Amino acid sequence: MASVTFAVDEELKARIGKFSWVNWSEVARENLLKKTELEEVRKRLDSKEEQELMKWSVELGRKAKKGSFKRLLKELSPEMRAKLLFHLSPEKRREHSK
Repeated sequence: MASVTFAVDEELKARIGKFSWVNWSEVARENLLKKTELEEVRKRLDSKEEQELMKWSVELGRKAKKGSFKRLLKELSPEMRAKLLFHLSPEKRREHSK
């Protein structure tokens, strides 16, 4: 296993010295592993393929939601439909009033 050495200021050294029962090497190792995994996920999410997949899935979700909303509007009574449309933006209200 490789060794890693890093510096801490005197104040931090004194503070961690108060907890001699803590395995600070293990604490550092666990946190380095967590941070490494987080950065690997972040790098993967930043990839062009992942960005395209997220864009596609969001668009698919919007289309499904829009279709469900249109079906719901058809099933509602005119009074309930009017109440629901009242809460939409004017642009969306015009779109669904057709």
